[in-house]
Amino acid sequence: MQMLPLFPTSLVGSYAQPEWLIDRAKLAGRFPPRVRARELWRPEADHLAEAQDDATLLAIRAQERSGLDILTDGEMRRESYSNHFATALEGVDIDHPGEALDRSGHPNPVPRVVGPIRRPRAVQADDVRFLRANTDRVIKVTVPGPFTMSQQAQDDHYGRPEALAMAYAEAVNAEVHDLFAAGADIVQLDEPYMQARPESAREFGLQALNRALENAPGTTAVHICFGYAAIIHDRPSGYSFLPELAGCSCDQVSIETAQSNLDTSVLKHLPDKTIILGVIDLSDHTVESAETVAARVRRALPFVEPERIVVATDCGMKYLPRRSAEGKLRAMAAAARMLRAEAEG
Repeated sequence: MQMLPLFPTSLVGSYAQPEWLIDRAKLAGRFPPRVRARELWRPEADHLAEAQDDATLLAIRAQERSGLDILTDGEMRRESYSNHFATALEGVDIDHPGEALDRSGHPNPVPRVVGPIRRPRAVQADDVRFLRANTDRVIKVTVPGPFTMSQQAQDDHYGRPEALAMAYAEAVNAEVHDLFAAGADIVQLDEPYMQARPESAREFGLQALNRALENAPGTTAVHICFGYAAIIHDRPSGYSFLPELAGCSCDQVSIETAQSNLDTSVLKHLPDKTIILGVIDLSDHTVESAETVAARVRRALPFVEPERIVVATDCGMKYLPRRSAEGKLRAMAAAARMLRAEAEG
C-alpha cells in the first residue's frame, strides 16, 4: 500500500447514489433491505450492470476531485451495505424469506437459513478489480461482518446463534482473502449490530469477527455505528460496544462522532488501533465548514495521536443528495489540510 499523508481522508463505504440509478424516495422510505430489493433500481435488468459501472466511475471521480486519499467504489451496486453479500451465499432461502427484528425493533424480511452457509464464489472481487483499474489511489472495500449477518437472518438450520455467526465468519474470511488478492489495500467489515446488541456481541461476536479476519494478508478495519442518520435520528453520546474491539485482530476501527457528539475519551481504550474518525454529520444536508470538521477531529486528539487518525464521514452517505455529498467531502479534505498544516507548524 502506498504511503498516506498525515490525517488521510476516506469515506466509510457508501457514496450518494444517483437518482437515475436508484429510487431514492423508496430507499429512504423503508428500512435497509436484508433480502433483494430489485424494485429500487430504475434501469431495466439488462442495463443495470452498465448503469452501476457508470455510477461507480462518477463516485470514484467525485472522491478524487474532492481530494480524498482512500477511495471506495461508493457501494453503487448495492441496495444496502449487507444484502449484496448475504444474499449471494448458499444455505439461505431468499425467495421465501424469514423475519427478524431490525435494530430499531421493527420486523424486517431477512434471509432464511435452511442449510450450511457456504460462499460458492467470490462476491465482490470483480468490484475491487474495477475500482483498482480506475484509480491509482489507496482503495478500500467493505463487507458485512459475520455477527451482523447472523442477526439479520432467520436461523432454521443451526439452532445456536454462535454456530450461525461462525458459519458466516468462514464465508467472510474466504471473501476477505479474495478481495486482497483482487487488489484491495484495505478490507473493512461492517458490524453495526455489535453496537445494537452488545450482550450477544460480547458472548460470541468478537470470536466470529476474529475468525473472519484470520490470516488476512493486508490492512483490515471494523466499522461500528449507530445506524443510518436518514432513518435513526436519536443517537446516544457513547458506544455500548467499543472498548471490546481492543481484543479484535483488526488494524483499524471505524466510528461515528459527528451527529452523536461522541465522548471521544472512549478512544483511549483502543491504543493499538488506527481510528477511522467519522466527523461529517449526515443528518443535515448543509455542508459544514472546514473549520467545523477540523474542530471535530481535534476533539479526539487528546486520546489518539495524529498518526493513528483517518478522517472520515459518519456512515450512510448513500442517502445524501449528490451536491451535498460532494460539498461535504471537499470540506473534509480541506479540514485535513488544515490539520496537517497545524501539525507541521
